[in-house]
Amino acid sequence: MAPDPELHLPTRIVFGPGTIAQLGALVREVPATRAFLVTDPGLVRAGHVERAEKILAAAGVEVRRFDDVRENPTTADVDACLAALGDFDADVLIGFGGGSSIDVAKGCAFLQAGGGRMEDYWGKGKAQGTLLPLIAVPTTAGTGTETQSFALIAQDGTHQKMACGDPQATPRAALLDPELTVTQSPFVTASTGLDALVHAVETAVTTAGTPGSDLFSTESFRLIVDAFPRVLADPGDVVARGDMLVAAAYAGVAIENSMLGAAHALANPLTAHHGVAHGQAVAMMLPVVVRYNAEDVGARATYARRARQASLCPEEWEDGPAVDALVARLEAFLDLAGFPRSLVACGIPKEALPALAEEAAMQWTASFNPRPVDASALARLYDLVSVPAGEV
Repeated sequence: MAPDPELHLPTRIVFGPGTIAQLGALVREVPATRAFLVTDPGLVRAGHVERAEKILAAAGVEVRRFDDVRENPTTADVDACLAALGDFDADVLIGFGGGSSIDVAKGCAFLQAGGGRMEDYWGKGKAQGTLLPLIAVPTTAGTGTETQSFALIAQDGTHQKMACGDPQATPRAALLDPELTVTQSPFVTASTGLDALVHAVETAVTTAGTPGSDLFSTESFRLIVDAFPRVLADPGDVVARGDMLVAAAYAGVAIENSMLGAAHALANPLTAHHGVAHGQAVAMMLPVVVRYNAEDVGARATYARRARQASLCPEEWEDGPAVDALVARLEAFLDLAGFPRSLVACGIPKEALPALAEEAAMQWTASFNPRPVDASALARLYDLVSVPAGEV
């Protein structure tokens, strides 16, 4: 396999139980002495934020905090974060929490440096000025934003998701401490884990994929197949929690180098208009997307290789049966998480599907799907998931 002409790996990964204790040292290495910490109320209640602030104080780091990040953040969250930063002369940002907190910290960095609105940074390479350095401390194993240059921020009101990316927004370091993820609820554990799973599968077949992104998506998928059932069965399994954190970060590297596909395009409108959790939405759509993409010979071969590499089927199985084994495992994981497989079970009527498909066709990730998709094709995929299997 020839090496990639480019493989972006700018984020230092610090991994291990208890590594939160290194947060102060990482900040001082930036070098920085004034940190603006962006987080959410749940982590405050869990005591993680107070612990982080004590570690920072012991290292001689002054801290200001914004702790009101909401799930699926909008431009209003970024504006509130920037207001909380105010005149505090921060020299580093810390995104502490799930993908929402890290993305809001990235959004704050864009606005602090360049002014304007988040809409001004929708796209790639639109940063103005010099962004504050960012350290990411993910407490969920899902989005992989800790190893990416993009922030996903929705427009307030419309809930249209905007991908705002620039190399400067890539975290300097990602501190992966599995002990911080043990306090997640079972729902968050399941939905974020499924998000990482979909990242590992989708990045394998996108039109922008590279040999380097394939290495990271392969290892991410292998880790998740083994660790996801374990972490659901025993939430206190720190080893499984660690494997999921690493898998999510690796999938983030794969996204950075290959982008995503139709499952994400289909999922985003479900979250925006019907409140379906992102991880649940992408996982619900992925099996039919895999079936659709497997009509392409190259995608089918890649999916089959994934199934064999993760021991989902014997090595000697041909591509068709191997893809069947992959789809079966994806559906089994959805069942294991306790999530429905149909849109009707999520309260989404069939008459809503045409409008959802039109919006899905406008999603950026749709353009990277290995088989072309338009509103008509996406409507058919929605229709396949609209009712439980076996119903007419």
